[in-house]
Amino acid sequence: MKSAVVLLPGLNRDRDMIAALTKISGQPPVTVWQTDTEIPDVDLIAIPGGFSFGDYLRCGAIAARSPVMRAVAEKAAQGVMVLGVCNGFQILLEAGMLPGVLMRNASLRFVCREIKLQVANANTAFTRGYRQHQIIRCPVAHHDGNYFADAETLARIEGEGQVVFRYAEGTNPNGSINDIAGIINDRGNVLGLMPHPENLIEAAHGGTDGRLLFESVLGMAA
Repeated sequence: MKSAVVLLPGLNRDRDMIAALTKISGQPPVTVWQTDTEIPDVDLIAIPGGFSFGDYLRCGAIAARSPVMRAVAEKAAQGVMVLGVCNGFQILLEAGMLPGVLMRNASLRFVCREIKLQVANANTAFTRGYRQHQIIRCPVAHHDGNYFADAETLARIEGEGQVVFRYAEGTNPNGSINDIAGIINDRGNVLGLMPHPENLIEAAHGGTDGRLLFESVLGMAA
């Protein structure tokens, strides 16, 4: 499968994402810049973490209005898979491609540590390599990861299986409602999550729990 990585000013996990996709798929992704209005024919578009445009206004607010995100939205509407990690998740929310908002961590502090995740829905293209309710390890690094949605939206995404990952075993680092760590759109092709699976894909990282997410969406998992 062919992939692309969106590059924006202030991102600092783009090289990690490129390395993960290259290592797992065997071919480097194409890169697209903030001013690009077209994205090549790919199967997966990844938006990495960092601090796009310095997190001014709100995290992801400026990036969500960049020309490239209009192109991402068009590709998503055509069924292309889209993955947003950390700041990428914030951007997808600001762009209206996923429901809800991400607020300041409940502690009002930047959190950088390893947490545990529960796979809340293993029946997606991103998680089919995992078992339902499987507990995995994953690092987080963010200041605004406190997921919130109004009662109606929350009931809908919970009822329709759109919550894909939850913080598990008391490791919620930010106060997210219902321990939500990652959600998918109703079509099942746009996933946003705060943890960084790209940073736990090989032994040199200390584990491979994040690898199955990429193998799943790249069509390499059973």
